[in-house]
Amino acid sequence: MPRFFIDADLNVDTTVEMTETVFHHWVKVLRAQIGDQATFFNGQGGEYDVTLVEATKKVASVQINSFNPQNRTAKHKTLLGQVMSKGDRMDYAIQKAVELGVSEIQLLTSERCEMRLKYDRDQKKLEHWQGIAIAACEQCGMNIVPKILAPISLEAWLQTNLPTTKLVLAPNKEEVNILENISLDVALLIGPEGGLSENEILSANTVGFQNWCIGERILRTETAPIVALSIINFL
Repeated sequence: MPRFFIDADLNVDTTVEMTETVFHHWVKVLRAQIGDQATFFNGQGGEYDVTLVEATKKVASVQINSFNPQNRTAKHKTLLGQVMSKGDRMDYAIQKAVELGVSEIQLLTSERCEMRLKYDRDQKKLEHWQGIAIAACEQCGMNIVPKILAPISLEAWLQTNLPTTKLVLAPNKEEVNILENISLDVALLIGPEGGLSENEILSANTVGFQNWCIGERILRTETAPIVALSIINFL
């Protein structure tokens, strides 16, 4: 059964007109017919089984039949601090982090960051990345959409109120078992393609980040959050 995010209030036993995005995807692209069923969610928790009851060339409506409170969120909360990268790498990192149950993604800039958002491009790019998060939730079944937060400097982020367990991916550092006493709230810091500088890692250490070296190989910036989140999920 197809799943769609819809920015609308949803209540059982009511009829709701589809937003333009859902109408285009379900009716125009997938060619839904009257009587077809789907799952709608609006990011406020839970999901709704719906039936297509009306469709014209421009609009369509559904009957909301039932509510399922399941959200499929991870048992732990992970705040991902991801230094931005260019092109598809950032899209991929966000998509896979959401599929792996990340709670929130804080975009960061750093000394070696390849990307700087500017003025009118900021909101358009943020909307694009939030759209990727929504699409990932549609695919994986999660009903609470993680927020993609506007970029701030790594220095500023380190001064915010972060979870007790704080981990920074730091290749070539001494490999120690830092996951034995991991808490249910985790802050995970991932550097850019060129890595975090030594001074940035030391600054993170100063506010309680522990260096996490995953094996002997250096992971790409878009691969690192996938591996790290997978390990955290397993634990």
